[in-house]
Amino acid sequence: MKTYTFQPHGVCSREMQVDLDDQNVIQEFRVTAGCHGNLQGIAALVKGMPAGEAIRRLKGIQCGPKSTSCPDQLALGLERALGQG
Repeated sequence: MKTYTFQPHGVCSREMQVDLDDQNVIQEFRVTAGCHGNLQGIAALVKGMPAGEAIRRLKGIQCGPKSTSCPDQLALGLERALGQG
Protein backbone atom coordinates (compact mmCIF):
# COMPACT_ATOMS: atom_id res chain seq x y z
CA MET A 1 0.00 0.00 0.00
CA LYS A 2 1.22 3.49 -0.82
CA THR A 3 0.05 6.78 0.70
CA TYR A 4 -0.01 9.89 -1.48
CA THR A 5 -0.24 13.33 0.16
CA PHE A 6 -1.01 16.46 -1.80
CA GLN A 7 -2.14 20.05 -1.23
CA PRO A 8 -5.32 20.96 -3.13
CA HIS A 9 -5.60 24.38 -4.77
CA GLY A 10 -8.59 26.71 -5.03
CA VAL A 11 -10.68 24.92 -2.36
CA CYS A 12 -11.17 25.06 1.41
CA SER A 13 -9.31 21.80 2.05
CA ARG A 14 -5.64 22.15 2.97
CA GLU A 15 -4.30 18.62 2.57
CA MET A 16 -5.49 15.35 1.08
CA GLN A 17 -4.13 11.86 1.65
CA VAL A 18 -5.12 8.79 -0.29
CA ASP A 19 -3.99 5.21 0.28
CA LEU A 20 -3.80 3.05 -2.86
CA ASP A 21 -3.20 -0.68 -2.86
CA ASP A 22 -1.05 -2.53 -5.43
CA GLN A 23 -3.99 -2.56 -7.87
CA ASN A 24 -4.49 1.25 -7.47
CA VAL A 25 -7.73 0.74 -5.57
CA ILE A 26 -8.50 3.46 -3.01
CA GLN A 27 -8.29 2.05 0.51
CA GLU A 28 -8.64 5.32 2.47
CA PHE A 29 -9.11 9.01 1.71
CA ARG A 30 -8.44 11.67 4.37
CA VAL A 31 -8.77 15.45 4.18
CA THR A 32 -7.61 18.29 6.42
CA ALA A 33 -10.11 21.19 6.60
CA GLY A 34 -12.95 21.68 4.14
CA CYS A 35 -16.61 20.70 4.40
CA HIS A 36 -16.29 17.83 6.85
CA GLY A 37 -19.61 16.09 6.19
CA ASN A 38 -19.32 16.27 2.41
CA LEU A 39 -15.74 15.05 2.46
CA GLN A 40 -16.64 12.14 4.76
CA GLY A 41 -19.29 11.23 2.21
CA ILE A 42 -16.81 11.39 -0.67
CA ALA A 43 -14.34 9.28 1.32
CA ALA A 44 -17.01 6.63 1.95
CA LEU A 45 -18.02 6.57 -1.72
CA VAL A 46 -14.50 6.26 -3.18
CA LYS A 47 -13.28 3.62 -0.72
CA GLY A 48 -12.81 0.39 -2.67
CA MET A 49 -13.04 2.20 -6.02
CA PRO A 50 -10.27 1.92 -8.61
CA ALA A 51 -8.40 5.23 -8.80
CA GLY A 52 -9.04 5.48 -12.55
CA GLU A 53 -12.79 5.22 -12.00
CA ALA A 54 -12.68 7.91 -9.30
CA ILE A 55 -10.77 10.17 -11.68
CA ARG A 56 -13.37 9.58 -14.41
CA ARG A 57 -16.28 10.36 -12.09
CA LEU A 58 -14.81 13.32 -10.18
CA LYS A 59 -12.63 15.26 -12.60
CA GLY A 60 -14.12 18.58 -13.68
CA ILE A 61 -16.68 18.95 -10.88
CA GLN A 62 -16.99 22.60 -9.87
CA CYS A 63 -17.94 24.12 -6.51
CA GLY A 64 -20.26 27.07 -7.11
CA PRO A 65 -18.46 29.72 -9.17
CA LYS A 66 -15.04 28.10 -8.59
CA SER A 67 -13.38 26.33 -11.50
CA THR A 68 -12.57 23.36 -9.22
CA SER A 69 -13.85 21.50 -6.16
CA CYS A 70 -12.60 19.03 -3.57
CA PRO A 71 -13.71 16.08 -5.75
CA ASP A 72 -11.91 17.63 -8.74
CA GLN A 73 -8.79 18.19 -6.62
CA LEU A 74 -8.92 14.53 -5.52
CA ALA A 75 -9.09 13.48 -9.18
CA LEU A 76 -6.12 15.69 -10.07
CA GLY A 77 -4.14 14.34 -7.11
CA LEU A 78 -4.93 10.78 -8.16
CA GLU A 79 -3.76 11.54 -11.69
CA ARG A 80 -0.44 12.74 -10.31
CA ALA A 81 -0.18 9.68 -8.06
CA LEU A 82 -0.71 7.43 -11.08
CA GLY A 83 1.73 9.42 -13.20
CA GLN A 84 -1.02 10.69 -15.50
CA GLY A 85 -0.96 14.36 -14.62
